Amino acid sequence: MASSSTSTTVIREVSKGVWIFSAPFKRNGIIPFGGRSTAVKLTNGDVWVLASTPLDTESKERLDALGPVKWIIGADAVHYMFLGQFKKAYPDAKVIAVADSEPKVKNEGFKFDGAWGADPEGTKYGFEDDIQHCYFSGFRNKDVAFFHPESKSLIQADLLLNLPPTEQYSKTNSWASIPLLGGFVNPFSGLYQRMVWSLGVDKEAMKRDAKIVDGWDFERIIPCHGDVIEKDGKKAWRSAYKFFLE
Repeated sequence: MASSSTSTTVIREVSKGVWIFSAPFKRNGIIPFGGRSTAVKLTNGDVWVLASTPLDTESKERLDALGPVKWIIGADAVHYMFLGQFKKAYPDAKVIAVADSEPKVKNEGFKFDGAWGADPEGTKYGFEDDIQHCYFSGFRNKDVAFFHPESKSLIQADLLLNLPPTEQYSKTNSWASIPLLGGFVNPFSGLYQRMVWSLGVDKEAMKRDAKIVDGWDFERIIPCHGDVIEKDGKKAWRSAYKFFLE
């Protein structure tokens, strides 16, 4: 099947075997946040994908070319909308997601094969030789941070935003900036630092997990919302999580 020429998804390889799928998305149908899925080709040839955008024709073609999709990841309690679509396309893949999102997909005909927040602490799912994970139980959206050491990439959903979503809107005619907030929703903004602090509903758990991520050797940050931070990702993390790392 030929790729759709009308797709608004921007697909590119940010590092060897690491592909991103950047698409326009408006939160509450109003605020341009952008959306992004990320796929990683593991050392055994399998594909791990954080599924957070529609599986359009071009995206599926790229994933199929990359290798067999064996892991479908839901990164937090609110990134669940496309899990069923991916599971339908890749029925043999295991869905690992956050427990708080499972009730939201109960009518879609599949179950999670693993769930952060329900499984025992320290549970391993099978991809840990390539990708590490840290579940932020104290974050409002119950996010999970992922670290791919080979590419020095931190992959996550809502733990860190880097707006405006320029790349995610680059194939549209829509304006990507957020009204009023402008460029303040980024890790180097004082306003954003306070926003991150407010999203920590368990401050001690947040301090613990923010320090775990800070101990990872990453250079790049791949967020679901906003532009990829290609270098100095550790500086961005330390800025956004300043109050939890002090």
